[in-house]
Amino acid sequence: MSYHYRLDGGSLAISSPRTDQDTGTYQCLATNLLGTILSQKAKLQFAYIEDFETKTRSTVSVREGQGVVLLCGPPPHFGGLSYAWTFNDNPLYVQEDNRRFVSQETGNLYIAKVEPSDVGNYTCYITNKEAQRSVQGPPTPLVQRTDVPDISWRRLDGNPLPGKVKYSKSQAILEIPNFQQEDEGVYECIASNLRGRNLAKGQLIFYAPPEWEQKIQNTYLSIYDSLFWECKASGKPNPWYTWLKNGERLNPEERIQIENGTLIITMLNVSDSGIYQCAAENKYQIIYANAELRVLASAPDFSKNPIKKNSVVQVGGDIVIECKPNAFPRAAISWKRGMEILRQSKRVFILKDGSLKIHNVTRLDAGSYTCIATNQFGVAKNTGSLVVKERTVITVPPSKMDVTVGESIVLPCQVSHDSSIEVVFLWSFNGDVIDLKKGVAHFERIGGESVGDLMIRNIQLNHSGKYLCTVKTTLESLSAEADIIVRGPPGPPEDVRVEHISSTTSQLSWRPGSDNNSPIQIFSIQARTPFSVGWQAVSTVPEILNGKTYNATVVGLSPWVEYEFRVVAGNSIGIGEPSKPSEVLRTKASVPVMAPTNINGGGGSRSELVITWESIPEELQNGEEFGYIIMLRPVGSTTWTKERVPFVESSRFVYRNESITPLSPFEVKVGVYNKKGEGALSTTSIVYSGEDEPQLAPRGTSVQSFSASEMEVSWNAIAWNRNTGRVLGYEVLYWTDDSKESVIGKIRVSGNVTTKNITGLKANTVYFASVRAYNTAGTGPSSPPANGTTKKSPPSQPPANIAWKLTNSKLCLNWEHVKTMENESEVLGYKILYRQNRQSKTHILETNNTSAELLVPFEEDYLIEIRTVSDGGDGSSSEEIRIPKMSSLSSRGVSVIELSIHFLSIVIMIFYCFAIQPLI
Repeated sequence: MSYHYRLDGGSLAISSPRTDQDTGTYQCLATNLLGTILSQKAKLQFAYIEDFETKTRSTVSVREGQGVVLLCGPPPHFGGLSYAWTFNDNPLYVQEDNRRFVSQETGNLYIAKVEPSDVGNYTCYITNKEAQRSVQGPPTPLVQRTDVPDISWRRLDGNPLPGKVKYSKSQAILEIPNFQQEDEGVYECIASNLRGRNLAKGQLIFYAPPEWEQKIQNTYLSIYDSLFWECKASGKPNPWYTWLKNGERLNPEERIQIENGTLIITMLNVSDSGIYQCAAENKYQIIYANAELRVLASAPDFSKNPIKKNSVVQVGGDIVIECKPNAFPRAAISWKRGMEILRQSKRVFILKDGSLKIHNVTRLDAGSYTCIATNQFGVAKNTGSLVVKERTVITVPPSKMDVTVGESIVLPCQVSHDSSIEVVFLWSFNGDVIDLKKGVAHFERIGGESVGDLMIRNIQLNHSGKYLCTVKTTLESLSAEADIIVRGPPGPPEDVRVEHISSTTSQLSWRPGSDNNSPIQIFSIQARTPFSVGWQAVSTVPEILNGKTYNATVVGLSPWVEYEFRVVAGNSIGIGEPSKPSEVLRTKASVPVMAPTNINGGGGSRSELVITWESIPEELQNGEEFGYIIMLRPVGSTTWTKERVPFVESSRFVYRNESITPLSPFEVKVGVYNKKGEGALSTTSIVYSGEDEPQLAPRGTSVQSFSASEMEVSWNAIAWNRNTGRVLGYEVLYWTDDSKESVIGKIRVSGNVTTKNITGLKANTVYFASVRAYNTAGTGPSSPPANGTTKKSPPSQPPANIAWKLTNSKLCLNWEHVKTMENESEVLGYKILYRQNRQSKTHILETNNTSAELLVPFEEDYLIEIRTVSDGGDGSSSEEIRIPKMSSLSSRGVSVIELSIHFLSIVIMIFYCFAIQPLI
């Protein structure tokens, strides 16, 4: 070290380095108490660049539109270079664009799609920044030519070119990405055109610096042991190996053997300890692998590896008590049980590593055991105890079960075990642990310390499989398994197809789904149409579809209806889920077979015959262009008149003919037809032609008021004949003078009824009423109006100050007379309404007085209310009075109770009931 060289930490600093003095290879040596290690080599070079050769560059010929590469070919140099090109005498550098590119790796200029303007001289400029110097190469002429050669490539060893190779557009450049050893060889370029052929060869050689395949590792050995180290490295050419110890080359000696990458040292002693390096080197690089060798010499010591304080084993088991003291060289081992030297036997023996093994342990083997370790440097002892426990046994293992889906089962798993050992139960299903702590659906652990039963609630099909109960203790693990088969209804059939369809039948095929562990016994087919309520079972041929039948013919379908089908499977467990629906298909059309029903009619105007029927629903029309056929003839005639009604939803037809007389009977039949033809006709019905409205108005119309809301209208019946028009009944019209509409009410009565009560009227109001007859043709003229006035409203105030007296089974009631207002009807009397508490039937007693007596058996409570009676009807009721049964009254010797309600002020009323006894 000097002013020129100095150390900065582990780094070497060189002041004012000189090319002639400091150029060369450097290595760092690092040393501590354990040894010395040598670093990788570092090469120090000075940047420079020489001048280009003055040799003239060859002309480069290229065809217009093709690409070209102009080679820079830098002179000898060291240091980072940057490249640029000039064109002709232009001092500016060639600018890179989408056609021009300068590689800063090689300095080459790439021109894509050469144009005539590209023809000229190109010069390469190189700058070495570290050397602070630039050099200029000779110009390269670029000319345009028309006879461009065809170029091809090959390998001279006969192997095909690698599939990964890439070519330039003109194939003048061959690129081999990711070059590997198998790519090395001699490559040949063949250029040819109409004037001749030329060849050029080049050899590609693969090389690789050394790379470790196996390194040496730190090793700790006992004195007198042997060391064997091996290191391996790959590279091309193959590397050679040297060994160093503490930075100095290691040479073979009596105890040291070196061969290629192996190092063997026998009879180690403490002086062999140190830092070793294996160096692998070829002409491209040297690499190092480092490791420490430490040679140890010491007396036995248990401080780091003491014997286990308590070794626990079960009766009948095997136990190994380890004895591994640190000792260099290795210690000789012997054992004591208690104070006695342990003798080896068929059951008790010492292993090669000094550990004690006892086979088929019994209770008598429990106790303390001492390991004694001895070598030339000393003796050490260490003691541990052997604890013997009873074995764990699965007494009730799970057993095979066959169950039905939805059931709940218990899989037993019960053990006997040493009371001092904790037992853990684990269940797994098909190899996956069931995490019962997280509350897995369907699974539940039940039982106590020695019971690990597994309950499966509402078992499902996917619960079929192997169940394993594992019992774990700190000493052992044992298990038992059982197969559970869950049987359920079949899965849905698959691939339901309609093979053929006619007007009333359809041929279906399907594939069975899963039988869910119970053989399929039966299939059934269901159909759905736009007119059905959900899916409906259909008839098939064969009638019964057993579990081996996978096709059938559905019969009894309606023509010209869209159907979709599904299949359901069943087994001994039940009926499964249905299949997916088939595609929707329409049955073929046919002549309609359903005739209309409920043929009726009548009414209408003169010269009309009105015919009605129930229309045929769409699902029974059997085809397109559906309509109705009307057949009619006068009763007694032999000739039918035929009419068509081409409307699907029609249910009424009016036949008009001026020759038809009123109320003439006709025989009528209604049929159906569609595009396929005419179908069935209904049975014959008698329908009468239309008639005229009644011509006469009723006489003797009168109105009588019954109450504030009800009146009766009466009239005289009309004696009618064919000329005056038939009368089917009467229509009553009523109104008031101030009503906004001409008629506020209209009520009909049929037959010869000549009176009608009208309710819901306003009180104290004048009503007008008129009556007219009606028949199927309409209504006749109205009678002259008659009028009547409804009664005044009933009293609005209920009876007040009601008092009652109960003696034995006689109840006396008294109340104040109700005074009415000017617009209310006078009070004519009173109604007493009474009923037992638990019965709904109400009894009524009427009186003109303000008192009443009831003789009733008071075996339970009675409910009583009182209301007024007037011409306007019943008035408001009093509040309901509860009369308690006799047994609940407390009289203290007197069976008399008084009650007064509706007090306006606190009063004391005295009244007399028949015998005129005073009440308080």
